[in-house]
Amino acid sequence: MSELRGITWQHTRGYLPMVATAQRFCELNPEVNIRWETRSLQAFADQSIAQLAESFDLLVIDHPYSGRAAQGDVLLPLDEVLEQAFLEDQKKNSVGLSYESYLYGGHLWALPTDTATPVSGARTDLLTKHGVSAPNTWSELIELARQGLVAVPAIPIDSLMHFYMLCTGLREEPFRNRDAVVSDSVGRSALEMLRSLLSLCDSKCLQRNPIATWELMSSTDEAAYCPFAYGYSNYARPGYAKHPIEFGGLVAVDGYTTCRSTLGGAGLAISRYVSDPETAARYAAFVASAEVQKGIYFEAGGQPGYRASWIDDEVNRRSGRFFRNTLKTLDEAYLRPRFDEYPPFQEEAGLIVHKYLMGGGDSRKTLEELNTLLRRARGNSAEVDL
Repeated sequence: MSELRGITWQHTRGYLPMVATAQRFCELNPEVNIRWETRSLQAFADQSIAQLAESFDLLVIDHPYSGRAAQGDVLLPLDEVLEQAFLEDQKKNSVGLSYESYLYGGHLWALPTDTATPVSGARTDLLTKHGVSAPNTWSELIELARQGLVAVPAIPIDSLMHFYMLCTGLREEPFRNRDAVVSDSVGRSALEMLRSLLSLCDSKCLQRNPIATWELMSSTDEAAYCPFAYGYSNYARPGYAKHPIEFGGLVAVDGYTTCRSTLGGAGLAISRYVSDPETAARYAAFVASAEVQKGIYFEAGGQPGYRASWIDDEVNRRSGRFFRNTLKTLDEAYLRPRFDEYPPFQEEAGLIVHKYLMGGGDSRKTLEELNTLLRRARGNSAEVDL
């Protein structure tokens, strides 16, 4: 009997599709037993991959850890255990840069079994009740926020992702300069814009993550619109929540361009210490396959990473067209750095941005703190060629 143990994050989208796929895989392979456990969404963003890989055979990971995986020798390079034809199909069916996000140092460290990026969400019934429409521009969003109708998840990690997004809306991708997150003018504008928006929202937004925001909107009438939060198709599905949410794209910054949100999602990785790499690889390929992604995986509440699932008529019919309505935003999403010292940078940078959003102060000083942090991270990094 081959025993495999996996770790994912604690939500319907993160846990149930892994349980369902494991159950079916074990039915097809009676000599295998796979058991999945969960960790919190925050731990998913923060917890050490090296520590998890010592305890678990299968790991659902965040792509910014690809660099750490390459340097730390803790994950199995999937290009060494999966067939090239399968990987080419995965690459061809990538949603945006999801497949590329797990490539680092010449190897693939996870399969993009789940794809997400911040998208907008609306309670159209509440917008209609208040006689307003979903905004198309930043100024329209600000006006909607003034009416008390907007909620934005703004815990530290999400605040940082929104900051990156607004930089792209001001036509500058972050991290193009090795020693600066972004130029002074764009960085300060993005910080000030984000603080202006949050100042018009309930202060509780600063303690909510995307899940808490979608739960709030789908179970109460406290907010009618969220302009950007990592999308969860579950909340668009009839029967999942009291009030289904209608998901869509992002606003444009007045005089500039439509924002590009920061790519998220999750990948299925295999520990370097796995006792049965062949079985683990077969299971990973099973989960990422076209049939399973739009079948068992989606039906169990998963958010597929396989592109064909996103344009599938039945998948969209059963999810309020979540996938078709947000695919363009996914395809345009910005890819974060993945060098080995980026994860600790991200953790501390989120706290810096969050502190500014809570208390205000000098945006120039906040940006310089971010740049100082980046220079330290770059200096400590053993970066490799992609």
